[in-house]
Amino acid sequence: MATRSNRLLVPEARAGMDQFKMEAANEVGVNLKQGYNGELTSRQAGSIGGQMVKKMIQSYEQGKTGLQ
Repeated sequence: MATRSNRLLVPEARAGMDQFKMEAANEVGVNLKQGYNGELTSRQAGSIGGQMVKKMIQSYEQGKTGLQ
């Protein structure tokens, strides 16, 4: 049986993650809309995810945890 691994541990963080994803998409030049984006290519989706990871690593390295 398949399990979903993309669930947020803190469901209340959904809005923040959605905003973060929109910002990352904007930075890499991908037009992302609210809701379903099934027309994205794998390359576009990967560039958004890669940008998100890059920003999270930069934030961690600068000591910004967001838990203040």
